[in-house]
Amino acid sequence: MVRPEPPAVTSTAGLLSPSLDGLGVTRAGDGAMTLRIWSAHADAVELVLFDDTDLDWAIAVLPLEPVGGGVWSVTTEHLRPGSRYAVRVGGPQGVGNTFNPRTLLIEPYSRGLVSGDFEDWRSVVVDGGFDWGGVEKPRTPLDRTVIYEGHVKGMSKRHPGVPPALHGTYAGLAHPAMIEHFLGLGVTSIELLPVHAFATEPRLLQLGLTNYWGYNSLNFFTPHGAYATQQSRREGPEAILREFKGMVKLLHEAGLEVLLDVVYNHTAEEGIGGPRSSLRGIDNRSYYRQTEEGDYIDVTGCGNSVNTATDAASRLVLDSLRYWADEVQIDGFRFDLAVTLGRDENHAFTPEHPLLQQILHDEKLAGVKMIAEPWDVGLGGWQTGNFGDGWSEWNDRYRDRVRNFWLSDIDYARRADTSPTGIGGFATRLAGSSNTFSAERGPLASVNFVTAHDGFTLRDLVSYDVKHNLGNGEQNRDGADTNRSFNHGAEGATNDERVLAARRTAMRNLLGTLLLSAGVPMLTAGDEFGRTQRGNNNAYCHDSPLTWLAWEHAQWQQDLTEHVRTLIRLRRENPALRPVHYARPDATTPSASVLSWFDEFGATMAPERWADPAHRTLQYVATSTPETEELNRILLIVHGAEHPVDVILPRLDGVESFVSLWSSVDERPADTARTFAPGDTVALPGAAMQLFRAD
Repeated sequence: MVRPEPPAVTSTAGLLSPSLDGLGVTRAGDGAMTLRIWSAHADAVELVLFDDTDLDWAIAVLPLEPVGGGVWSVTTEHLRPGSRYAVRVGGPQGVGNTFNPRTLLIEPYSRGLVSGDFEDWRSVVVDGGFDWGGVEKPRTPLDRTVIYEGHVKGMSKRHPGVPPALHGTYAGLAHPAMIEHFLGLGVTSIELLPVHAFATEPRLLQLGLTNYWGYNSLNFFTPHGAYATQQSRREGPEAILREFKGMVKLLHEAGLEVLLDVVYNHTAEEGIGGPRSSLRGIDNRSYYRQTEEGDYIDVTGCGNSVNTATDAASRLVLDSLRYWADEVQIDGFRFDLAVTLGRDENHAFTPEHPLLQQILHDEKLAGVKMIAEPWDVGLGGWQTGNFGDGWSEWNDRYRDRVRNFWLSDIDYARRADTSPTGIGGFATRLAGSSNTFSAERGPLASVNFVTAHDGFTLRDLVSYDVKHNLGNGEQNRDGADTNRSFNHGAEGATNDERVLAARRTAMRNLLGTLLLSAGVPMLTAGDEFGRTQRGNNNAYCHDSPLTWLAWEHAQWQQDLTEHVRTLIRLRRENPALRPVHYARPDATTPSASVLSWFDEFGATMAPERWADPAHRTLQYVATSTPETEELNRILLIVHGAEHPVDVILPRLDGVESFVSLWSSVDERPADTARTFAPGDTVALPGAAMQLFRAD
């Protein structure tokens, strides 16, 4: 891929303007609090305070005064922790403006929310005090990071070891039974699907469905109340925030990081005609991307796109990140449709966008993991590899190549007696995607994944050729049509043991690839035990047993979990599997892995064999370049075809033996290791992987 020339660095001066400091509610001293709201086009802003129990009873209305830079302010003793309030904003009518001085709006920096009814929200002042007890962030190095992506509710909702009162809650996620599972697997970082307060779209409500995933933000500072326990919900937003922080504290005590999937690219206000709950009523023209005629420029597919070319909109995102990273002690963020955040005033993406640069260099975000979903649906929206040094990115090229190699290529070979491609592209992904990420960024820029919340689960990937989304109410039109999946001979559920055995092998090969590749692996919750959504590859609208993890497992599921535990342990024990840098042919690079490639005969891989579809077997030797750990060398055999093969182990300088560490051929990981000598033959019955330590 030809990389575009980087544009000139854009100034962050406007984003960091002191006029944008202290937005929201802050303490003013002497028992008073100050509310500051930004609206460049408003001509009047009011604070409306409500009774503590009756959200329709306004007890005071106070005007805000303009103080410069588009900011409006009021200081009053009426604001205090627990106060219910809203803002009303008036302004000129005309193209792009949607002011209505009668509409009650969510204050964008609200730390708490309560609702009287659908689209009827009140902001709440929270104190936010919490005793962290000296517990600090784990700060797991990126090369040792193994991400576990899951849903707050779905992970614990059906867990028999979690008390029923905690099922599906923040507290339930941090229960010892859940922590035991996370630590037993060996994952280091729990990435939560959106936990910012969100709402279900009216269209889904009319279908009797719900927005389960949560990619429909109401507010960027408030934790979603429905994930708190009933007791916390009864006590109110202060207790909900306290429960959230308690979850983070307990996970940190266990050494587990907490990453948040954050949705700053659009909001629950949808397109024009959708709800007017916050930003649309405060300053629609400034907060959302529009044409000069006032039509929304929708690069998210969700009806609206937050306009981060506006300094105040970018600052809203930055201040939200600072809040979660500092006051809530979050360890990292995965940015949904991150390309939208990096679009300039002409709506074109640039990695030098002030917001993207400030996220990397902000003192309050130092050491926080930043992961981009490097695409959106707008023009020029696919940007994998282009986010720049300091970012990690979801690597969709990795996902697609790995799926092709183990699934669609094998499906093709069954029908055509030959594979469509050779092993070269797969090898590049296995070794860290150096053709996608620059040498300066290295393999840790790649967040490797085979599945995610969006799409088939691992089990469904090997069990269905096509999606089965009729339950979503869109006549099976929604969800991806190109899945690179393979049902191995039967669509969905089957009792055919040959098909089931092939599926189990395919899952082991996919998991083995994920956890033995250079880069940062991300495992989707439930894939470790073969969870199914019955072929639904877009289950965002189902809050039900279809999407909740089931914790009672058959023997094959227990065996699969043991494979995941073993693979993560081996990744941790063998630094050659997790290089920080790409090796260079002309110099020694500390914390890189020097790579050698051999064919099934133990000979150096010939150039013509990389692309030859008839040759789908390789031996991959990675030797670490010690910096903080001992010298380590591994050998990984990959055979990407269903016919058996005999592999002759290579002869390497300084290597006297190969110790077998793991094989995808085994239904359950072997209890004892076998030792082989260079030149020995290893027989593989079909598509498989086998890992050795070279001593």
